[in-house]
Amino acid sequence: MKTSALFTSHKIGSISITNRVLMAPMTRSRTAQPGDIPTELMADYYAQRASAGLIISEATQISAQGKGYSFTPGIYTKEQIFGWQKVTRKVHAAQGKIFSQLWHVGRMSHAVFHEDGLPVAPSAIAPDAQVWIVGEDGEGRMLDCPTPRELKHAEIKSIVEDYQQAAKNAMLAGFDGIEIHGGNGYLIDQFLRRSSNHRDDEFGGSIDNRIRFAMDVIEAVCTAIGADKVGIRLAPFITQRGMQDEETTDAILAVARQLKQLGVAYIHLSEADWDDAPVVPDRFRHDLRAAFDGTIIVAGNYTAESGAKLIEKGLADGIAFGRKFIANPDLPERFANHWPLDDISGASTLFGGDEKGYTDYTNYTAANM
Repeated sequence: MKTSALFTSHKIGSISITNRVLMAPMTRSRTAQPGDIPTELMADYYAQRASAGLIISEATQISAQGKGYSFTPGIYTKEQIFGWQKVTRKVHAAQGKIFSQLWHVGRMSHAVFHEDGLPVAPSAIAPDAQVWIVGEDGEGRMLDCPTPRELKHAEIKSIVEDYQQAAKNAMLAGFDGIEIHGGNGYLIDQFLRRSSNHRDDEFGGSIDNRIRFAMDVIEAVCTAIGADKVGIRLAPFITQRGMQDEETTDAILAVARQLKQLGVAYIHLSEADWDDAPVVPDRFRHDLRAAFDGTIIVAGNYTAESGAKLIEKGLADGIAFGRKFIANPDLPERFANHWPLDDISGASTLFGGDEKGYTDYTNYTAANM
């Protein structure tokens, strides 16, 4: 595996990476409260995984309105920026690279996070989904999302400005760049799809209109920090949370063509990682490569071998791994040396809690000395 395509260098926008084994964004809900502030424990967690070619942080809300799950981090207050500085300093000290994933959940939220009890969305359509909420008893539960209220036209511009400010804040926090979360049924994805966007203004209807919000956000962020520091995550074949739409891939390819013109660093495809996940057809991969000449990252149910083959075919440039990185902080080294992979210690430790199931996983060499 040391001679695999996974272990070749590559340039992503303004940064160079030494391997193609990337760490996917994963919500872990371990911020300090009140204030959703990143902690020293989070800094340790990310630094342990700094051998990844690039770390993409857990989804990070751009505003109080953009929050949808308990204990997820923000990047809109001074305290949050300071907390993220602890993370980036430790990652860089370990010779790692890290991007911040910027997030507005839209309708994927709950009443407890909003003064009027209503999340916002392109249209007032419930997602038929649940979010993880910690109650007054300290226990986390999955609760149904309410029907959101439709965003007013003027509010959309304000959210674009929130994304732009969050990108600036990420640079102040020491990140090497940012990734806009545009998939998995969150706000940008909600604008892209007809199933969640019934607007009759310039942000709804045709594909050109439905991609307008995404492009407004991307252009604003690129203006703020430079296109070579910007990526976006998209989820063309994930339809959970009421996101079924036969025009999704057409909309995403339309976005990709505009991203090429802007010189955006990368597109990150979120592919489902469960056993019966939808298969991404090679036809779409070829169409995406033709539409966009920047870096393409994929995250899904990949092994080292299947990821390397996709790179060798020229259909991806980096493979992002999620849960494998949780239990194997030294994942690139394990792949390179054919060392066995450890399993996650328990699902109950994925969201919330302390160091158990978070920073207590060991490197293979340390565990076998």
